[in-house]
Amino acid sequence: MGIHGLNSNQFAEMAKAALADEVQKGAIGKATDLIRDRRGEAVEQLDDWDDLRERARAIKAHTLAKLDHYLMHFVSNAEKRGVVVHWAEDADQACKIIADLIDEVCGDPNAPADSDDLLARPIVKAKSMVTEEIGLNHLLEGRGLRPVETDLGEWIQQLAGEPPSHIIVPAIHKTQQQIAELFAEQVGSDASASAEELTAIARRILRKEFADAAVGISGVNFAIAETGSFLVLENEGNIRLTTSLPQTHIAVMGIEKLLPRLSDLDVFLRLLPRSGTGQQLTTYQSIITGLTSKVHGELNGGGEGPAAVHVVMVDHGRSDILSDDLRRSSLQCIRCGACLNVCPVYKLIGGHAYGSVYPGPIGAVLTPQIAGVEEARPLPFASSLCGACKDVCPVKIDLPDLLLDLRKEAQEKGGSKIEKLGFGGWAWMMNGPWRYGLSIKLSRMIYPLGKRLSPFKKWGEGRELPIPAKKSFREQWKKRS
Repeated sequence: MGIHGLNSNQFAEMAKAALADEVQKGAIGKATDLIRDRRGEAVEQLDDWDDLRERARAIKAHTLAKLDHYLMHFVSNAEKRGVVVHWAEDADQACKIIADLIDEVCGDPNAPADSDDLLARPIVKAKSMVTEEIGLNHLLEGRGLRPVETDLGEWIQQLAGEPPSHIIVPAIHKTQQQIAELFAEQVGSDASASAEELTAIARRILRKEFADAAVGISGVNFAIAETGSFLVLENEGNIRLTTSLPQTHIAVMGIEKLLPRLSDLDVFLRLLPRSGTGQQLTTYQSIITGLTSKVHGELNGGGEGPAAVHVVMVDHGRSDILSDDLRRSSLQCIRCGACLNVCPVYKLIGGHAYGSVYPGPIGAVLTPQIAGVEEARPLPFASSLCGACKDVCPVKIDLPDLLLDLRKEAQEKGGSKIEKLGFGGWAWMMNGPWRYGLSIKLSRMIYPLGKRLSPFKKWGEGRELPIPAKKSFREQWKKRS
């Protein structure tokens, strides 16, 4: 089990490189400040914001506690409406299921193909973090298929050969000029093109991809157990095209995306847009319930939409997270990205430094649980524990508490001997007044050598070593008269 392309154990080196990139820091800082301010304005419009957050937390906590029940309910109702549901235990199985479904539509991938073959047609993809998590594009390309990202930010990142840098705004780290130069290199446009011209270029190219596509792949924002429906949210219209134009639609969702009732959407549709982009509502909200293109049981065929709809339910470590009472709350995440926009660490280093699909505070919590702490040991430490992420989380995930819990596991499984010895010594000295007094006296003695000794030398690279007082407060208090 793991996350495709994971290199989180190189966090220190990647973060150092990111800190030196002033252009990237400026782009990310400007964008996150704008989104944060818009969120604040949108939240102020609601008198019951905290009540909504508590209701959302309670709904998600209840659903996760009874997830097996609601999963079966969703599958039953979806299948009644003509949807084919698939179960994937891990990333490899999920990718294989999706690739095999595409093969059924596009033909034998080993057969010679010409420009008229279905195999040569694009696979259009809507924005989906779970498909990034499982490395779907990499596998499809390895099979000779051509996945095309249709979200503008994701398409920019695909042209650049990079993963997304933000959960909501994939190309947040790029300036307009950098995007114009990328377009000039990849699609032959003018390097001085304006934002409007760049958008028009993308629209023209992607419209042809939509028209030619045989298969459309989307994510799922929320799935509804009561009706077997699933909801996708967007601002560009690309998801609606991805889910309606191709003859086959494959929706990929983590098993935690469920809500019990359709009426529960009322809460989340007020929280997610405000938290994610500072909007009251996203531009497009599509609830997909079964097939509309052909008669299926009691359904009346409407002649619209795909001929087949598949939902791939991805576990990929989520069941293990469910078994832990504390860490289960991390699955409440609705992928709004609000925690990234207020995180001082993310704002300085961006998303790629985390070495995983999920950056920022939520990534520092999710990635070690999905991939294993050994594969992402530095991430729980990539936080100042300021608590800003907890304050803005629309479903009240206690991210600092989860980070501390993961830090504990990381230390138990792979902490350095020097670090363990140091904290052990600190605990011994702090466990009694005379020991504490002794530590103060020792600190005065070793201070002149402090910056030369490990680990103080490395610790002091980014901060000043505090100067011990010549006399403690207690000593001064005793001599106050």
